Amino acid sequence: MAKVFCVANQKGGVGKTTTTVNLAAGLAKVGQRVLMVDLDPQGNATTGSGVDKRKLELSVYDVLLESASVAEARVRSDKCGYDVLGANRDLAGAEVEMVGVERRERRLKLALEPVQDQYDFVLVDCPPSLSMLTLNGLCAAHGVVVPMQCEYFALEGLSDLVNTIRQVRANLNPDLAIIGLLRVMFDPRITLQQNVSEQLKAHFGGKVFDAVIPRNVRLAEAPSYGLPGVVFDPAAKGAQAYVAFAREMVERIRTM
Repeated sequence: MAKVFCVANQKGGVGKTTTTVNLAAGLAKVGQRVLMVDLDPQGNATTGSGVDKRKLELSVYDVLLESASVAEARVRSDKCGYDVLGANRDLAGAEVEMVGVERRERRLKLALEPVQDQYDFVLVDCPPSLSMLTLNGLCAAHGVVVPMQCEYFALEGLSDLVNTIRQVRANLNPDLAIIGLLRVMFDPRITLQQNVSEQLKAHFGGKVFDAVIPRNVRLAEAPSYGLPGVVFDPAAKGAQAYVAFAREMVERIRTM
């Protein structure tokens, strides 16, 4: 039975999509069966997984509106080793079209149920806002992985996300929890980042993943080639850090 995880942070530009595609590729590399769900209308996680979003015949939009199943809409990314439930600009219209429909915040959860036993992990890339799309991701998930930079404003964004998760748990998904915080774009030479990292560990303890993703040029270059960094340059420090993170995720799930 698959474990469903949202990669979420209400602050933009913190590496959610980079984390989603590289974690998916890292998990595939260590032998896990993975489905990556792109819930962002920009479709960056789709193109970053080697899938042309302009050529998608069916997407997560069709799944949310119940005109297609996950099995029909998913595509295989052979280069990356995982399945993709892709997104394109059609998804921007889903917010409006879902306003009056029943169970609108549980559409993704219900759609994933028939394929749960086909995967070990389902990773959901959420948009950087608390929208109906993000709500669908949070309602479908067993937990949330929070990528964050070790900067002051990131701490403020984290408190907002913690409050959101608390509200969703109280009203919609009692199983939802923060699985862990992942420090990304980390530069150990910057004193502020070291200080914030220490604050995170002091406040959240074991919720902070041991893996740390360094600021890495090869990770930044990879999306322009339509690949996760783990596939684009496996020898890069950033890629190796994401594979280490994938192993840590597998271990954490076993001990949960």
